[in-house]
Amino acid sequence: MKTAAVICEYNPFHYGHRYQLEQTRAAGATHVVAIMSGNFTQRGDAAIFDKFARARTALENGADLVLELPTVYSLSAAEGFARGAIQIAEALGCVDMLSFGSECGDIAALKEAAGASEFALHTEEFKEAMRKGASFPAALAEAVKTYYTADVYELLSSPNNTLAVEYIKALDDIGSSIQPFTVARYGADHDSDDEDKSFASASLIRKKIISGEDYSTLAPVIDSPIADIKRLENAILTNLRMMRLSDFECVYDCAQGLSERLYKAVRKACTLDELYFLTKTKRYTLARIRRAVLCSFLGIDKKQLKEPVAYIRILGMNTRGKEILSAAQCGLPIDTSLKNLMKQSRDAHRQGAFEERCGDIYSLAFERPRPCGYEFTAKPVIIE
Repeated sequence: MKTAAVICEYNPFHYGHRYQLEQTRAAGATHVVAIMSGNFTQRGDAAIFDKFARARTALENGADLVLELPTVYSLSAAEGFARGAIQIAEALGCVDMLSFGSECGDIAALKEAAGASEFALHTEEFKEAMRKGASFPAALAEAVKTYYTADVYELLSSPNNTLAVEYIKALDDIGSSIQPFTVARYGADHDSDDEDKSFASASLIRKKIISGEDYSTLAPVIDSPIADIKRLENAILTNLRMMRLSDFECVYDCAQGLSERLYKAVRKACTLDELYFLTKTKRYTLARIRRAVLCSFLGIDKKQLKEPVAYIRILGMNTRGKEILSAAQCGLPIDTSLKNLMKQSRDAHRQGAFEERCGDIYSLAFERPRPCGYEFTAKPVIIE
């Protein structure tokens, strides 16, 4: 038995994801656990299908066990996103390898880039670029460019490589024995609208789903209600208009003046797109602004991200998934029931209650809103 973990969003699951799972098994994995974002995603958006629908599709296409990555981490920048997911993988106690996609497809090169990234954070070049108003990724790349060869700099300029580097750093930080393994990404670029590649991007598929177009050649079709953050637009703007500047300053990832930009922009903006546009500068990437808006709306503060994961929630499994759980030497409470998990400790109750609240808000993003309590009434996906 060799268990691989995959950190994912599956927003939605597409054939590129299935290819990764196939390559992971070809590399020797007998069992695959997917650690998947729940209701909200790293790009600062509502997941297009709910987590149970996405878990089912993953189980039908190569995953064996699907665990939830809590909202606090799924709405984090690459470092926090990776750290939360790695905590879960390590806590299972039976994961042998971590599989992830990357543009370069070379573990040795990614490890070198991870070392370069860590070094660059402490250089004067990085600090100076940040002082001049560069975005975090741009400042980091500038510092790496000063001290390393062009290939390392170019590697860190690609989104999947950047996330892969954070996975490697997170494994190193905790001294994990989990071995990293990468599958070279090919097909359309991240966020590309190109349909002529072997695998389309998730962003193109989402556009087709929302517009009602056929996407069956690009991804497994999911027969489930569609969530759209636009349905939360007035609620988000209302909440942010009621916030004081000091409230924004407490929000996760609102440093480097972003809190003040958001505070001023929301007083002029009448739509979410306008809010993003009015906040945008070269220092803040659009993804960071979108995350900051959702973190402000949901109430994710800087302290929450520093808290360790208090439990592991199972969203779905098949027969091999049950074998993973039998082999697990779990260092955290693990269950399909959020209600049961919340009884395990004070921290678990606090984190579970926050997840419940986020779920109740997400339930308003559907054309036919769901009542409160879906986090407690939804059944895990069991495939025999």
